[in-house]
Amino acid sequence: MNKHKERLRVILAICIIVVGVTHFVVPEEYVKIVPPPLPYPLGLVYLSGFYEILGGIGLLVPPVSQAAAWGLLALFIAVYPANIYMAANLIKIEHIPNSPWVHVVRLPLQAVLIAWAWWYTKSSFGEKQASIVPKSLIPKELE
Repeated sequence: MNKHKERLRVILAICIIVVGVTHFVVPEEYVKIVPPPLPYPLGLVYLSGFYEILGGIGLLVPPVSQAAAWGLLALFIAVYPANIYMAANLIKIEHIPNSPWVHVVRLPLQAVLIAWAWWYTKSSFGEKQASIVPKSLIPKELE
């Protein structure tokens, strides 16, 4: 199980980093789905993109991976209203089919992301963890 968990950690990290980068590359696509009552939609898009990138990188740094997972879990919950707003208003986003069925299927996928991040909030002490930091650079007390 540990081997699969670590592969999935890397997959989640890479996916969330890529999505975070797209917040800076095509922010207008994300601005469209920010619910109108929220202030500074572009700022919120950049902020969420920044935290996605930070969280994805954090998942791959053992001393902070658990905190990063908690942060991503909170972020996935925080952005859920944008997904609901998108589905309720059938907002077209580039490269995503604009069908009510697609929106209905996408909404529960956020719960999968939340559960996936939650899986990494549990301590991995004693387990070999995927890392972008060489083990020699991690202080013994943080391993």
